[in-house]
Amino acid sequence: MSHVGAPRGRTCSRTLRGVSLLTTGVLALTVLSACTAEKPAGQAQAAPVDIEATGRDAIAQGGTVRWAVDAMPTTLNAFQADSDAATSRIAGAVLPALFTLDRTGRPQRNGDYLESAKIVDREPKQVVLYKLNQQAVWSDGTEIGAPDFVAQWHALRGKDTAYWTARNAGYERIEKIERGKDDLDVRVTFDRPYADWKSLFTPLYPKEVMGSPTSFNDGARSSLRTSAGPFNLKSVDRKAKKATLVRNPRWWGKRAKLDSIVLSAVPRGRRAVALAAGTLDIADIDRSAAERITAAARGKGGTGGQPLAHGPEAGSGPEAGSAPAASLRARAMAHGSPEEKAEAARSARERTAAVAETFAREQRNLRGYVVRKSLEPAYTQLALNGESGPLADERVRRAVARAIDRKQLADSVLKPLGLPSKPLGSHLAVAGQPGYADSSDALGTQDTHEAQALLADAGWTPGGARKTDEGTKAGSEGDGEKSPAPEATGKDAGKKADPEKKAEKSAPADRTEEKTETEKTEKKTERTEQTEKADKPDKADPAENADTSGNGGDRTGSSSDEGSSSDEGSAGDDKPAHDTKPGGVAGAYAPRGTQAPAPHAGPLGKDGKALTLRFVLPSGEGSESLRAVGRRIAAMLDRVGIGTETIKVADNSYFKDHIAAGDYDLALYSWPATAYPATDGRPIFAKPVPASDGSLVVEQNYTRVGTDHIDQLFDQAASELDEDEARDLMKKADARIWAAAGSIPLYQRPQLVATKPALANAGAFGFSAPRYQDIGFKKGGNSGPTAVPTALPTSVPTAAEKSVKPEN
Repeated sequence: MSHVGAPRGRTCSRTLRGVSLLTTGVLALTVLSACTAEKPAGQAQAAPVDIEATGRDAIAQGGTVRWAVDAMPTTLNAFQADSDAATSRIAGAVLPALFTLDRTGRPQRNGDYLESAKIVDREPKQVVLYKLNQQAVWSDGTEIGAPDFVAQWHALRGKDTAYWTARNAGYERIEKIERGKDDLDVRVTFDRPYADWKSLFTPLYPKEVMGSPTSFNDGARSSLRTSAGPFNLKSVDRKAKKATLVRNPRWWGKRAKLDSIVLSAVPRGRRAVALAAGTLDIADIDRSAAERITAAARGKGGTGGQPLAHGPEAGSGPEAGSAPAASLRARAMAHGSPEEKAEAARSARERTAAVAETFAREQRNLRGYVVRKSLEPAYTQLALNGESGPLADERVRRAVARAIDRKQLADSVLKPLGLPSKPLGSHLAVAGQPGYADSSDALGTQDTHEAQALLADAGWTPGGARKTDEGTKAGSEGDGEKSPAPEATGKDAGKKADPEKKAEKSAPADRTEEKTETEKTEKKTERTEQTEKADKPDKADPAENADTSGNGGDRTGSSSDEGSSSDEGSAGDDKPAHDTKPGGVAGAYAPRGTQAPAPHAGPLGKDGKALTLRFVLPSGEGSESLRAVGRRIAAMLDRVGIGTETIKVADNSYFKDHIAAGDYDLALYSWPATAYPATDGRPIFAKPVPASDGSLVVEQNYTRVGTDHIDQLFDQAASELDEDEARDLMKKADARIWAAAGSIPLYQRPQLVATKPALANAGAFGFSAPRYQDIGFKKGGNSGPTAVPTALPTSVPTAAEKSVKPEN
């Protein structure tokens, strides 16, 4: 699923779920963090996939599936920086994937392309021998063989800068590739051991694409003349916003059940309307669309509290449109003639009737769909920018983490959907993966007293802001500025706004539920907001979807503090013994004897500056769920004396101009889970280093928090060929990342997919890769209401829970 706030990376091009780390939204499971570091990983079970699994014998031959994507692909080359979810979707259906992921995220050999693949030598150097399927051929009839491997290695190893590649991880470790007894035997020799060798050569492109910089850079952007999957790419019609895949007549595996797959670019906010119009068979959807489908199946006309998409005059519910009409009638009644009054009343009735009829018709049509649901292989995190300001102090970062009730946040997003809602305990795996372990104890659970004690130890006290105006913002960037500052959107984000503007009201809580302390204090945490018409978010490039390139993010500035002590005996471990509680990590707790401050009145302060953090969030209509989580977090921080200044920015600038640029203190965005954490996780958590020009090289570590020891653990794991040893190293690295408190995982993202009831082997895939040749319509099935959609809760959610994360 795509969503605002997910930085681009390389994982999704492997898992082919939808955002090339910025394009897929990504995964799946059942009990999220039911395990701890001491429990066997197998005790944490993945949520089941929901795809209407059906045997091939029960699927009819033929037909076309119309599949929604966020946008047409900007390139068809998955190894370029602007590849996206549609790129991954197409590559998964038309190109070789030597290893695919199962439902637990474990790589499995793909027998359609490989007879075998294994390490045949470890000393003096690692050698992997691939034996290719003898029937495997490209669509032009040539065999898939060693020359294709060599061409892809040359293009991606990073030695020829003429190739515009987005990444080369793993390929730069290859020393040579040799032909065996024939081109179907491929021997790959590494100059350094590489644990994640199964990640390489997926997808595999023909040598015609990888053979030269020109063909790599330009040849595969708009077309793929040669492919080797169950489908071929027939066309990409950018004007009609459709890409058409057709059955590959040269496919040697099990024949694809469908004649064709049509990928249609449909914005997420319009998908419920497109489904009701019958123009789609399958689409990732948000919570409001899921509630409409569920209500339709029950014969109801309500929308689950979400506004209907009937244009600018739409309100919510079947009476949408009546409010503007009523206003018009009221004005006419007050100022117009009797004739005008009668005409206004008539127009109001007609408008209300038309909107109600449109809504009723759409609801009748939505009965022909079901909702498949699971958990995506991606997690939402709270990012703390440790480069400068108050969060450069690890004690303040840890105080933020200890103030947050992650369970309450997970419940608010996932429970209303009937999904497992235990908070995630790892940065490097999700529950159900072989390497999952809950390492959050390295930081500690929610504890208001400990959070306040850590702040007191860092010098933030109730009277610390009184030397100057109480509103002065903390940190070097806040000198001379008054806080609270107004919220802003678009290009004005971060600028001063009229301090007299009224503060934005928090969304009302569910009347049927008792307000929690967090909900009661939400109104106090958000600052005033400047409203302006911002451009609609770029749906194609969300991250999550504010999907933007994550290949840099360099920013001028000083290197951040390490943020965490290393393990005993390692460099940088300068914390005294009394800073540690049993089972914890040095610095995770305040020194013994530190007194928590008395109940505060407003933010704490130090040296005349208030402790106020800039909380940057996307402003798009599809990001309401993310903002609701942000409001809850702000309320939790307010209770320990940490003020927040909420800054809302356009979705299409959220990641590039703020997250990657480091222009934030707190932010919410997502990372996808991966089967290859040693490779994919390192750039995300690598310690930033100063460049020769004075800028800070952060790779994809947008929190600017890291340590040398974390880097060492990643490097060791990437070279460890024993899987169990590599997992242990990753667990140690994860504990160090928790202790550094730059990234706080909150919950695994929900995955909601609307499909026709008769559509088999497609839906909420979770971690597993689709088998496109097995997707089709069940025999005797039709597009009508042959099944009842997966039930969603009947209770009305609170305002803070009203939509699933469009990170989607």
